[in-house]
Amino acid sequence: MKIGVNTRFLLKGQLEGIGMYTQEVFRRVVQLLPEHEFYFFFDRPYDASYIRAENITPVVVHPPARHPFLWYWWFEYALPAALKKHGIQLLLSPDGYGSLSTEVPQIITIHDLGFEHFPEHNPPLVRWYYRHFAPKYCHKATHLLTVSDFTKQDIIRRYGIAPEKITVAPNGFDTSELPENIQTIAENYDLSDAPYFAYLGAIHPRKNILTLLKAFEHFKKETGLPHRLVLIGRDAWMNDALEDFYSKMSFRTSVIRVPKSERTEALRLLREACALVYPSWFEGFGIPILEAMSLGVPVICSNTSSMPEVAGDAALLVAPDDVQGWSDAMQRLATDNVLRDTLTEKGRKQASAFSWEESAQKITAIIRQQLADNDRKYFSTT
Repeated sequence: MKIGVNTRFLLKGQLEGIGMYTQEVFRRVVQLLPEHEFYFFFDRPYDASYIRAENITPVVVHPPARHPFLWYWWFEYALPAALKKHGIQLLLSPDGYGSLSTEVPQIITIHDLGFEHFPEHNPPLVRWYYRHFAPKYCHKATHLLTVSDFTKQDIIRRYGIAPEKITVAPNGFDTSELPENIQTIAENYDLSDAPYFAYLGAIHPRKNILTLLKAFEHFKKETGLPHRLVLIGRDAWMNDALEDFYSKMSFRTSVIRVPKSERTEALRLLREACALVYPSWFEGFGIPILEAMSLGVPVICSNTSSMPEVAGDAALLVAPDDVQGWSDAMQRLATDNVLRDTLTEKGRKQASAFSWEESAQKITAIIRQQLADNDRKYFSTT
């Protein structure tokens, strides 16, 4: 059978949460289902490294969809036409979007409903698009996937979706990604002479970097310790307040910004940190938490949404708006070797509970069931 996959977020050198999920899940699913043909639908020229199996056919569907008007055109006109042209019998969309204009059965991954909880963190048109179409996609889909039980329960409560229609298939960490030759990476960023805390992820309001900067400023003033703060990730949107505070910081020179980096480089920087600091207001999962624990790096993260589910008892949990609490947590990890060692050990154990292989197996089972259901419907109407 012919299975389509929305692979818009497979962007070489620019993989973030959804792109990583798409890459890691489907590199395994296509191997688990060698008897089926997979069509990877890109919205721009693709990198050949993503076509890793003989049963994958790449297809570029124009126009590039990175704006609400183009999202609508791509999913409601361009993609349905491509599905029809290639005879696709099942569509998988791992980025939360679906199509209301096709009768092809769809399995959609919903990573989070952050736009419902913090609508002000998105530009107005984007906010409207998400809040208008997300519930429609959820009801249209034949099955939904989520990356955490928190998001599953959120969808059930907000959109009235039946629990049996949703399967939790979490993110994982591929141990083959463990970075080697890390001795000199800090020298490239003038970090070899002092320990540092690291944040990994995009810079936008939902990630709450403003609170982190305030807490770090407080930490430096209170302790006088030499620690630095490294922000690893692209600048996204709506960061005026953050930039204003950053420009006036007393310890601005202790904040190192790495706006663009290859994934291996980002993991190297994270691996050498004394701790990950992850103050996000809201997450559907929080991949950097899992990455840090897998790398043996202690974690300080927010005590909201899915983050306690991912971190378990292997992190210091702080309310995202508690500046003093974040400062205190950084001070504890900067001065307490026993606590760091304890969190490192617990973190590795907690991280082992998440596996790309197990999630791919779950998703493969859902695909097989959906294809079987399609066959039964076909034969019942002929």
